[in-house]
Amino acid sequence: MGKQNAQTIELLNELVVICKDGEKGYREASEGVRNPFYRMMFSEYSRQRSKFASDLQGQVVMLGGQPDRQGTVKGALHRGWMNLKNAIAGHNDDLIVDECRRGEDLAIKQYKDVLKRDLPAKIRSILEHQMNEIIATQKRVKVMDSKKKLNAKS
Repeated sequence: MGKQNAQTIELLNELVVICKDGEKGYREASEGVRNPFYRMMFSEYSRQRSKFASDLQGQVVMLGGQPDRQGTVKGALHRGWMNLKNAIAGHNDDLIVDECRRGEDLAIKQYKDVLKRDLPAKIRSILEHQMNEIIATQKRVKVMDSKKKLNAKS
């Protein structure tokens, strides 16, 4: 395996961890919110991140590497999903939405950092597509966040 492949595998595995952390975070958020619409949306985002992780793991295998199969506690701490536990424990929909938004902000930053690197065209295309989907999700979560703030002012 060449140096370029090894670096690409490492970068992809970092994103696998991010996706797995997002999958877990959204699954926990869906179980913790009271709002049925949020529950449905967070479940969908969890499934989306699971698919993203699987797709990235497949690319790692095609490059001859060993894919990461799970998110890490360190990754979750780093990416901001740990505060979600407190929000869920209190069944506070507003805090849960805040933490999901924060997790999206960090995921987008990681994708942007990886996309600055020299990557094979096919992998770059996959990552750009995933990042665009995450940005769309981020926008929807921000709308949830702004709606709750508007309701709080009413």
